[in-house]
Amino acid sequence: MTVTERREFILRVIVEHYITEAAPVPSRTIVEKYRLPVSPATVRNDTAYLEREGYIIRPHHSAGSVPTDKAYRYYVQLIGEEIALPPVDDYLAYYIARAAEERREQWLKTAASLLAHLVRNLVVITSPKSVRCRLKHLDLVALQDFVALLIAVSHEARIRRRVLSFDREVTQDELTRLANKLTAAYAGMTGHEILTGREGLPSEERQISECLGEMIAAEDSLEYGEPHLEGLRLLLSQPEFTDSPRMLSILEVLEQDDWLRSLFCQEFTKGEVRVVIGEENPEPAFQELSLITSRYGQPDRASGIVGVIGPRRMDYARTIASLNCLSAVLSDTAVEYT
Repeated sequence: MTVTERREFILRVIVEHYITEAAPVPSRTIVEKYRLPVSPATVRNDTAYLEREGYIIRPHHSAGSVPTDKAYRYYVQLIGEEIALPPVDDYLAYYIARAAEERREQWLKTAASLLAHLVRNLVVITSPKSVRCRLKHLDLVALQDFVALLIAVSHEARIRRRVLSFDREVTQDELTRLANKLTAAYAGMTGHEILTGREGLPSEERQISECLGEMIAAEDSLEYGEPHLEGLRLLLSQPEFTDSPRMLSILEVLEQDDWLRSLFCQEFTKGEVRVVIGEENPEPAFQELSLITSRYGQPDRASGIVGVIGPRRMDYARTIASLNCLSAVLSDTAVEYT
């Protein structure tokens, strides 16, 4: 083993040991636990080199080594793409995700829960969003004599509601007839197509069509589908964040309406896994975390984002393998729902 190979091996050992133990890694541990055929003094010289190069830090002179963002980045490049889940986990991911397809509202929640279980961190999965939102069906529900609730359901199972006021009393029977008629006329249409087709209609139908078209068109302006979060307690239980005031800042970001935009600000290509480590994060509150994300689905039809948020010492190999596995399953299912 050359000096360069040995230092690379030591760096990998430090990263993987710290990922597991969340504690500084002493030189003697590297020699004894990993059976490196050199003395602790030689390892100390190598770790001193790694420290000078910015790959590790030591809380104090006699302490063990702690990897930096630079070390994690090097490690991610080192493990490359030749990583996979154990067969039992791969089968579990496929089986559970496919079994949930019967109930669309449960599908993404199940997938997010499964991924959180696999990676032991916070998971976010956005519902698949089409290039152009299209109406699936609409309902009208009488609230008062002159007031009704318009409910629009898109092909992505997004539900939008709006209250309508009419100039005359409209019964539930009339509303049901109108809903059936307009569903038959507009099913599969975009918001623009619905707005274009409203001309020449009777008063109530035109009013409903205009409101409906605006609701469906508004979906096209959204960058991402509805997010589903799972595993927050798993993130909060990590040693880095136990009783830490930093978690307050993270929770504040997650409560904001546009937090997805601040984190997922880069374009994706299909099958690509993005790894953002520590201070590479554009959001200051997340600079103690790492974010691994991938896009699923088909960008020209319907797609979403699946991501894992965890401490910088997260298990990158298992997380990337889990994302690759689940993204493939989600991609098949997303297309079936469009």
